[in-house]
Amino acid sequence: MARCQVDYAGRLTAHLPMATRVLMIKADGSVLVHSDGGSYKPLNWMSPPCTLREGTTDDGQVEWTVTSRSTAKGPADTLRILIEDVVHDSAHDLGIDPGLQKDGVEKHLQELLAEHPATLADGLVLVRREFPTAIGPVDLMCRDAGGASVAVEIKRRGEIDGVEQLTRYLELLNRDPLLTTNGAVRGIFAAQEIKPQARVLATDRGIACAVVDYDALRGIDDSEHRLF
Repeated sequence: MARCQVDYAGRLTAHLPMATRVLMIKADGSVLVHSDGGSYKPLNWMSPPCTLREGTTDDGQVEWTVTSRSTAKGPADTLRILIEDVVHDSAHDLGIDPGLQKDGVEKHLQELLAEHPATLADGLVLVRREFPTAIGPVDLMCRDAGGASVAVEIKRRGEIDGVEQLTRYLELLNRDPLLTTNGAVRGIFAAQEIKPQARVLATDRGIACAVVDYDALRGIDDSEHRLF
């Protein structure tokens, strides 16, 4: 916990003026900046792979520089954290995480869609369930009829948070040259119900939305699954 100023430069620029915040550095290399509000979502963050270097400014203040890996799509993003005062500093080893235990309906949805991915889009085939990324597993990694990779995130109720989660996955997946040999990895957001705001955000980000009827899916009735 520290009093700090944060500046982000990359696809856009963002500035957080000096204030007391929680700075979190995770074992996977990610760096997150949290305030006391905004629920669980960080004010700013840098996803792995990235590099953190600690230095000092000309006036002697501690400054962290977090830099992402540059790609063919553009230069590296940079997060600069100027630390005025450290309120509390601690480190903890969390050990091996057993993973998220999904509720029965959501877990069963994933199992059914893994067995029948073509109900989401014609020609879609499963590559792997729980496809690992540095920030957590994608529910389904599939391949479409043209050989392009498709990441599927499954929720019982589709809200903005789920779209944000899939967006972060896609950002990481599209850095992997093995997944982009046949074009960019695209996303499908599948849920029993998708909120209008989530649909608007998904559409804006090029993510397809699929409304799934759980009861119909158990009978594998393709007419009940709609891909938008």
